[in-house]
Amino acid sequence: MTRNESSRARFGPYEVDLHTQELWKYGTRLKLVGQPFEILAMLLRTTGDLVTRDEMRSRLWPSDTFVDFNHGLNAAVNKLREALSDSADAPRYVETLPRRGYRFIAKVEWLSASPSPVAARDPAVTDIEVPMPMVSTVAEAAAEERPRREPFFRYLMVASAVVSLLMVGSIVIWYVRREPALSAHAMVQRTRPLLSVSDTSHPSFSPDGNSVAFFHEGLQGAGIYVTRVGSDQLQQLTNNRSDCCPVWSPDGRWIAFARHTDDEHHIYTVAADGGSEQKRDAERAVTARSAAFAPVPTAAEHELDTGGVLPRRGEMDWSPDGKSIAFSGPAGIYLLSPDNSAVRRIVESPVSAEDWGPEFSPDGSQVMFVRNWQIGEPDELWVVPSAGGAAPTRLLSERGRITSPPQWSSDGRFVIFSSNRTGHPSLYRVPLDSPDYAAAITQAGTPVWDPAVSRHGYRLAYERLLRSLSIWQLDLSTAGEKPPYLLVSSTSDTDQGPGPQFSPDGKRLAYMSDRNGTMEIWIANRDGSNPFQLTAVGGAGTPRWSPDSQAIAFDVSTTNGEKIVTMNLHGGGPQELTEGECPSWSRDGTWIYFVSGRTGEFQVWKIPAAGGTPLQVTRHGGHAALESLDGKYVYYAKNGMAEPEIWRVSVEGGEETPMPLVRPGTWASWQVVEGGILFVGPSLGHQAVLSYFDFARNRTSTVAVLERTPFWLGATTDGKTVAFDQPGREQTQAMLVENFR
Repeated sequence: MTRNESSRARFGPYEVDLHTQELWKYGTRLKLVGQPFEILAMLLRTTGDLVTRDEMRSRLWPSDTFVDFNHGLNAAVNKLREALSDSADAPRYVETLPRRGYRFIAKVEWLSASPSPVAARDPAVTDIEVPMPMVSTVAEAAAEERPRREPFFRYLMVASAVVSLLMVGSIVIWYVRREPALSAHAMVQRTRPLLSVSDTSHPSFSPDGNSVAFFHEGLQGAGIYVTRVGSDQLQQLTNNRSDCCPVWSPDGRWIAFARHTDDEHHIYTVAADGGSEQKRDAERAVTARSAAFAPVPTAAEHELDTGGVLPRRGEMDWSPDGKSIAFSGPAGIYLLSPDNSAVRRIVESPVSAEDWGPEFSPDGSQVMFVRNWQIGEPDELWVVPSAGGAAPTRLLSERGRITSPPQWSSDGRFVIFSSNRTGHPSLYRVPLDSPDYAAAITQAGTPVWDPAVSRHGYRLAYERLLRSLSIWQLDLSTAGEKPPYLLVSSTSDTDQGPGPQFSPDGKRLAYMSDRNGTMEIWIANRDGSNPFQLTAVGGAGTPRWSPDSQAIAFDVSTTNGEKIVTMNLHGGGPQELTEGECPSWSRDGTWIYFVSGRTGEFQVWKIPAAGGTPLQVTRHGGHAALESLDGKYVYYAKNGMAEPEIWRVSVEGGEETPMPLVRPGTWASWQVVEGGILFVGPSLGHQAVLSYFDFARNRTSTVAVLERTPFWLGATTDGKTVAFDQPGREQTQAMLVENFR
């Protein structure tokens, strides 16, 4: 954590003066005022530390309600990120800690003096010093001499200024054409799917950064594929499920990859344009005789199998000069010459460690690799000269497990790697001059690994694992003829949501989704078409319709606990009612039921829909509540645990009685409908049974059998259609970060 009393700071290409409230990027002043600038100031003053949403609220929104605050804060942070060309998905400066707040993750340099921000340029980008001051100097000189010179000299000076300006313009145009990525600094970093297909792994950029090779298990067969970035046309190069880990030759003509057969890894090459597959056999590539080894002076010599050296793993890298392929072999890291099959070891692994994942630096002078210790020690990143002759040096020790080969940044100043230090693997960036400072590139929560950095084009690719939840629908009137079908796909990449609920008029569907970054309430047509985001409060859940189908009640997670909120579909902002969760409407629309632990025990309460004093409904414990369609009883789950009992109480209060024949799998997997209750509970082994409890007959019957037990169940009021959540198939997806710096 950094706290500094200076008012001027520099981070990345930006410089800021907190006193004058000015922000510059490469000397160009940016427009950032008001609350977005105040948020930046708060984050900079506590670099690396969490600034909670509540702290921001008390500082910047002291008199507003929490709903107005959430809207304002989200808008202000988005404006700040836009000014910094930052991304919530892959933050370089402002990192979101869901439901808690934000922190500034970039390295900040506090300046004691006040140098001109025009001079604050990125040395990694400014390769040519464009003589812009020359223009103003000549022009100023001409202005000073104008009263004393003859017209000839006046014209001469003006002409000189014009020529200088034209020269500067030519230099700038030439340089921009020579290095188009120069203007990328002014572009927004964006994250999007790299490929139109899923089930991919090991992405690898071509030398020019415009194509990518990867493993894909497609309809045409599993193997190595190639495509242009931004294209949906895939070219299959190999057809073997055991292939992996493609890397490009520096001229872009060949792709090397590994194939695992008969418990051994072998290295192959294939033409990048789809030529014939070529195996590097014992005489040409993968194997080599012991006499071909060039011993490393700093390592002990070992007697190796004269049949050759086989890779222990599939990960490899091709040197920038094209002369070597690095791979992990028995007890070390090896370099293989594709031209003459010569193999030499450049790193000898300690007895209790395994070295793997070699990666050449952009200039080819070093090889970075991962060292796993087998006795519970942390994973490490090491570097060694590719020419050999020197012992490797440790770059950093990682407290989590490094899950895939590391990568160098395109300029060689940073290291990018995947670690599970927070539980799931995420990407981190570490500067070589400060290896103890790791900044998160991706947000925790979604597993991410296999980073790939393009040598040109400023692109980053990685793999992420999707465990999306989807909404399925089942028409009970034709259950014997029509199976469940997908209604809304991929509402969430987390285990939250979607809580589907049909409107009482049967025309719309409300559900939860975090597809835009935070969990919000969405509204769609009944068939899932034409969806739109209703809320923008962050952490919204449990949507329930008003009886007239014109409003939604939901709960919101805030730093001060759960809140009950209502919102009209046709205008007006969210309205906070009280503290609590799991809301639902009375049938006449005058009350909203909710759950609260304000008395020390969770009970069902109700509050006037227009606002007012809450009234306690249950006395012996209660959770999610739903009123019967005739408005006589309130049915509720006894608690929020698995397979809760369902109880009921009169809307006027009184005796609380159990419903022993109704036992849903969760507090949310049941629904009151006409004449009874529909619920889903685990039964028949691992299958889920959809049952109907008939109020009049006091009996339960099986309606349908589902593949998996859902957490949520929604139903139309007539009970003829149900909607429920089902997890989608786990799949990997390649992601692309444009303008990655």
